[in-house]
Amino acid sequence: MAAGHGSISTQDLDRASHLLKRVGQVFDQRVVGQDALRTALVSSLLAGGHILLESVPGLAKTTAAQTLAAAVDGSFHRIQCTPDLMPNDIVGTQIFNYATGEFTTQLGPVHANVVLLDEINRSSAKTQSAMLEAMQEKQTSIGGENFSLPDPFMVLATQNPIEEEGTYVLPEAQMDRFLMKEVLTYPTPPQELEILQRIATGQMTQPLTAQPISLDDVRFLRGLVDDVYVDDSIKRYVVDLINTTRLSGPRPIPGLDRHVRVGASPRGGIALMRVGQALAILAGRAYVIPDDIKAVRYSVLRHRLVRTFDALANNVPPEQLVDAVFDAVPTP
Repeated sequence: MAAGHGSISTQDLDRASHLLKRVGQVFDQRVVGQDALRTALVSSLLAGGHILLESVPGLAKTTAAQTLAAAVDGSFHRIQCTPDLMPNDIVGTQIFNYATGEFTTQLGPVHANVVLLDEINRSSAKTQSAMLEAMQEKQTSIGGENFSLPDPFMVLATQNPIEEEGTYVLPEAQMDRFLMKEVLTYPTPPQELEILQRIATGQMTQPLTAQPISLDDVRFLRGLVDDVYVDDSIKRYVVDLINTTRLSGPRPIPGLDRHVRVGASPRGGIALMRVGQALAILAGRAYVIPDDIKAVRYSVLRHRLVRTFDALANNVPPEQLVDAVFDAVPTP
């Protein structure tokens, strides 16, 4: 996870730009608008993390997940979470074969390159823990035997913020394991018109004409992200930001303790740097600039700040608190 030293050749940057352009062409054919979602998905994939998507139903979360898997020519599994979903339904189980008198292992749907965990807050805490363990360890344990997950492996979890009955809210410690949390918004009227036109002409169901990239290409892009140079001043900037969320830092914000109960963990600082490196590759650069860190501030930090009761009661959005932190810390 150490930041690289900028040892990226021009040829590698050109190849990365070509590969990312092909990924964009696949998205153009399947998803209308949702540019922030597209950037979040691709940057999470390149950074080797997982993403939590939150929105009301019908905003193309499942379509975007399927498109990402198609764009990288990877396997895709969708898991619909329900209160009675058990851990074995996700990771797999052992089945007794009466013909041979032996147990055989049947791997669960988590064994795929891209896994969509739909409505994760509808599954019980035990099932959530099993999934998050697979996300963290990149392996599953069935009958005392470990099975490695595919490489690359990425989880897209979704949750619906307007439904509360029959849901189990993810604890803060589990939320922290998601590299990013993206909140989707409604498309604009012109984009909705484009969606209707594509549906009417059957364009949404036509075979992909854009050529996807390979899983080896994804591994190549991830290697480039590792080599993106992060200057010491950028690292200090990230550390100052994270410490400011913890009510300390070089310029503590007076009164922030009325709204923030727990600030971001060191994992939040790692996420800021990693996603910043991924954005640099998306922009065709071999180094991180402060704007890369600022561009992902909401996605990386909104789910890592634990708000106080007063902040929740007064409906203070986490994005407002993140902005206050970034305004207080000088940009290098």
